[in-house]
Amino acid sequence: MKRPLMRAASRTGLVNEYYFSAKLAEIAQMRQEGADIINLGIGSPDMAPAPEVIGELARNASLSTNHGYQSYRGIPSLRKAFSNWYGRHFGVAPDPDSEILPLMGSKEGIMHISMAFVDPGDEVLVPDPGYPAYAAAASLAGGVTRSYDLTEENGWMPDLRAIEASGTERVKMMWINYPHMPTGTRASRELFEELVRFAQRHRILLCNDNPYSFILNTEHLSILSVPGAAETALELNSLSKSHNMAGWRIGMLAGNSTYINNVLKVKSNMDSGMFQPLQAAAVAALALPDRWYEGINMVYSRRRILAAGIMNALSCTFDETQSGLFLWGKIPGTFRDAEELTEELLHNNHLFITPGSVFGRNGRRYVRISLCASEELLSLALTRVSKRIISKQLQTL
Repeated sequence: MKRPLMRAASRTGLVNEYYFSAKLAEIAQMRQEGADIINLGIGSPDMAPAPEVIGELARNASLSTNHGYQSYRGIPSLRKAFSNWYGRHFGVAPDPDSEILPLMGSKEGIMHISMAFVDPGDEVLVPDPGYPAYAAAASLAGGVTRSYDLTEENGWMPDLRAIEASGTERVKMMWINYPHMPTGTRASRELFEELVRFAQRHRILLCNDNPYSFILNTEHLSILSVPGAAETALELNSLSKSHNMAGWRIGMLAGNSTYINNVLKVKSNMDSGMFQPLQAAAVAALALPDRWYEGINMVYSRRRILAAGIMNALSCTFDETQSGLFLWGKIPGTFRDAEELTEELLHNNHLFITPGSVFGRNGRRYVRISLCASEELLSLALTRVSKRIISKQLQTL
């Protein structure tokens, strides 16, 4: 008689498998069965990093002295490079010795911050729609997730009066993410100033996740540039989107040294430092001139035109001022919800785009198209959508 398997910890019941993990497995199975699926659902840059970045990685990897354990705080030159990058583009330069912590991707930082600051029962404000990892990390840390609404009618901005009216006594942390994913909305300095005042009033730790700053956006804004933010705010950033280095897993956390040290207590018990050649390559990436960002944005601009064509062909409406790696659009009333549309496209037209419901209930009538695909693939996707429309029109005759 077989023994029953060991029961998993109860915390695993608080989260589900990440949507894209399960969906990519489904797509892989369809491809194995012969379907030619175009994937416009994932925000994984398909272009390479700059040649000098790859060269720096190779050069450092060839040195026998660079393969040992590294400092939990990252090499000094990387912290200095992050500080200089922020000073050059965001107008604020955190102290590289005490206010910057390199990370193995900013997603790691979301979990580390949650573990460092959230006690059981603490409330964590997360945006709806928003990145699902914020809520998952809060739950795994024992916190109570509390969504705050972002709506098209409110410009995808938080209604701080509504949050205050519903009570903030138990709120410990608030996640914000501007430029926003999935809607592509940019923040204003006025919004950041208002958020800092709100956090100060209610003694809330404000966490801004800022990886989309450079994609189809020239208004680089950091929450840390707001007076008073050092007392109540942290900011995550990443080389994943801005430098085509998603798989390299290089990010950073910046903020007050006391907050950084608290996060380091968690991080230092979970890894043994980042591979030194990766850090050296990141230093090279952070020193790239403005023409690097201009070049990748020229590519994304051309892709955006094709993505807009797909949205128009699907009769979706969208804001043309969006920034970031995606195009976010509202579905027509002929569909019950976004998932009905995306499942039809996947199974009938072999085209995968993301239903907005993945990001919260306020995304149920929206879809997201990734720009991380070649113009050739986007053009083919547009052709498939156009054929779908023609086929439907013929069926009604």
